[in-house]
This record gives sequence, C-alpha cells and structure tokens, in this order.
Amino acid sequence: MSQQTVKQAVLSTVEAIQNDPAAAKVQYLAQTQWEEDVRCTARVRDFDPMVIDEPAAFGGGDSAMSPADVVLVALGTCQEIMYAALASTMDIPLDEVKVDVAANLDLRGLAGLDAEIPPGLLEVSYQVRIKSPAPVEDLKRLVDTVENQCPLLDTLTRGVKTTGKVNFNDSVDYVGAGSYLDQRTLKSA
Repeated sequence: MSQQTVKQAVLSTVEAIQNDPAAAKVQYLAQTQWEEDVRCTARVRDFDPMVIDEPAAFGGGDSAMSPADVVLVALGTCQEIMYAALASTMDIPLDEVKVDVAANLDLRGLAGLDAEIPPGLLEVSYQVRIKSPAPVEDLKRLVDTVENQCPLLDTLTRGVKTTGKVNFNDSVDYVGAGSYLDQRTLKSA
C-alpha cells in the first residue's frame, strides 16, 4: 500500500466522521484464554489465535511474547502506523520508520514482596528513527502531531478507566476489592 493509498483511506475516514460523528465511536474486543502453565491464547476478530507465554523464570515455556512484550509492541507499532497515516495526509514522504521500545519492571512489586512497588511497568521509553527526504521542520511537525494523536501513547500516558468483574463457575459474578490503580488512587487522594 502506497502513502497515497493510505492518505485516501485516512481522508475518507475523516470525511465519514465529519458527516456522521457517531461513526467515530468504535469498540475493540479481544478474548483470551488460559491454556496451561502460564501460556494463554488471544483471539481478536477472525485472526489466527495469538499465543502469549512467559520466560522459564516465570514458569513459562518462552514460546511466545509475554504480556509486557505485547504492550511494548503495541506502542511501537501504533506509533509507526500513526507516522505512516499522518505523514501521508501531511504530504511528508517516508522511507523508513522504526521504533525501539523499552520498559522497566521491579519484580518485587509483581511478587508482592514490597507494597510500595507497583506490580506493573515502572517506566516505558521509546526511540523513533525516521528516514525521509523531507525538511527537518516538516518532520518535527509530524512528530508533534503523532505524539498528540497516537492512541496507544495516549492510553499509556493518560491512564484509562478500567473496570472488571469475575465470574465463578458460570453463575456468580464478583467485583473484587479494586484494581491496583484504584487502590493507588485512593492512597494518593
């Protein structure tokens, strides 16, 4: 798909949303299932299932990406997609976009050994490498636009309301004491 094809698709979508704001609302759905040990499968739309696993140190078979790996991949690829889409609408030619994403985790939080340490990622960083014949000022404008509009970057930095419930044996729904984020919010309030 060329940048021109991407541009046409993006502009058509924007026009459809301008004509019918209700068309802007989309919902993403995924189903996951524990298979064995710490290996799970994920299903989205009609795609082949994706396997998620952990390294041996976490009881896994190291047969696939871990959930944390998937978060990093999601951020990097979302940025690359946004660079491609927005560059096309801004008429900025791209030769290459690559994103390296890293994250730090303190296992004491994950293992419940220190209540002061969150169990999740503590810091996420990324570096984008762009090759383009466009002037640097145009590329800076592109970067600023992508960083303001990248959905996964926004999701990771803004914090999103997350709710959940657990069903026991197909009959009892239970809402737990609250997610870690809920507890952290209450502590800091």
